[in-house]
Amino acid sequence: MTVTIAHADEASHPARGLLPLWVGVLIYALFLLAGNRLLIDPDTLWQITVGQWMIDHRAVPETDVYSFTMRGQPWISTQWLAQLAYAESYAIAGWSGPVVLAASAIAAAFALLAGFLRRRLSGSTTLVFVAAALALTVPHLLARPHVLALPVMVAWVGGLIAAADRRQAPPFRLLPLMALWANLHGGFVLGLVLIAPIALDAVLNADGVARKSLVLRWAVFGLAALVAGCMTPYGWHSLLASQKILALGGALPLIREWRPADFGSVAAFEVCLLLGIGLALFRGVKLPPMRILLLLGLLHMALAQGRAAEILALLAPLILAAPLSKQIGSGVAASSAPSPARGGLFAGVALVLMAATLAYASVHRFEPHPSSAPVAAVAELKKLNLSRVFNDYDFGGYLIANGVAPFIDGRTELYGEQFFVDHNAASGLMAPENLFRLLDQYRIEATLMRTQSAAAKLLDHIDGWQKIFSDDIATIHLRKAGRVHTVEPAVDPRAK
Repeated sequence: MTVTIAHADEASHPARGLLPLWVGVLIYALFLLAGNRLLIDPDTLWQITVGQWMIDHRAVPETDVYSFTMRGQPWISTQWLAQLAYAESYAIAGWSGPVVLAASAIAAAFALLAGFLRRRLSGSTTLVFVAAALALTVPHLLARPHVLALPVMVAWVGGLIAAADRRQAPPFRLLPLMALWANLHGGFVLGLVLIAPIALDAVLNADGVARKSLVLRWAVFGLAALVAGCMTPYGWHSLLASQKILALGGALPLIREWRPADFGSVAAFEVCLLLGIGLALFRGVKLPPMRILLLLGLLHMALAQGRAAEILALLAPLILAAPLSKQIGSGVAASSAPSPARGGLFAGVALVLMAATLAYASVHRFEPHPSSAPVAAVAELKKLNLSRVFNDYDFGGYLIANGVAPFIDGRTELYGEQFFVDHNAASGLMAPENLFRLLDQYRIEATLMRTQSAAAKLLDHIDGWQKIFSDDIATIHLRKAGRVHTVEPAVDPRAK
């Protein structure tokens, strides 16, 4: 009785139960202050450029219009709405726009996570989960489409889990979340896949007499969610687009975010995993069978692909919350009606954040990291008016943003497994013959490679190639018949 009364008092008092708000405010401020950290990925550049193309043409892309190697090939963007949002924000506020947009989405995701957990767990336990989730997600929190989908993912899965906790089917008001997610990022397929195991969890824990009707209601919801997931400009093709990513096979391990977890050095993932195992052993935590399978499935994804660590970090607490609340204590009951004082507090906080954002953006310059922006090299390259440039993978986004057709860029699903693997082997000289084959096959006029790359250093020794520009970031070699190598010794690519 005492606990119930205390929770009711905390929920009714306007100044209490606001942990999710403060979590959101703190995380927003953190990522705003570290805004340039959100712009370190070169893919941000081409994402904004695609969004600008859609604004100009009032259409979504159906074919590639950027590269010279794949121009005209079928290509759809399952991230079109996020790209549009980034482009609009950039048009309004320069680089401050994407930073604020991404920081707001990140803050919203963690505020939603904290709100879900706080209704089931104590404040201290909620903060532990939030801190662990933040540590695991930071490496992949960038101004890219997936970040805008994070709050939708948390809200969607949180809604499914809450329904399973009540031994009920999810309400149909969740369906607009699936439609929104499907237009923001291709990861919406995971949201559809999770319906079945969460439904099974609800059914297995329901009373025997209610199971048949519960199965039917979850099935209807699942079909409705599938329809909602097809409510995109591309229809059901959006569902198939994710298959192209998974079909990249040998290309995926070559992309940093798709590599398996590396425990060669101590990192946040290992620390959180070991602490979680230790706590479970110490407290004797017990979970229902389907919750165990869900947790193990998310863990497998995180171990197999580094980028899935954020999914584990944000969704595992949702899965654990209800079972843990029965074993280590419950949280604060949700207030049935928002009080005027609380609404005023929310409005006041929002106004303060807006004013602080404008003030900070007026004195701080946000810009992409220079390591992925070969500014001087591309300026020199554009003077040559060339159409066939062999570029480093990380430079593709900058080339697209500056109107230069790349050989390859971050749209790996467009280029396919073999093309990507061949390019990687060529630029890294794992297979030097690939470099010369690709240069000849695609009639390359110049190369734009990282100055420290093996391919750039090799071309210094090759007759017929002239180094015309080099700085700390990028080097340009121009194909020039009769040009003698500039660095000893000479290397003959035709030699066997």
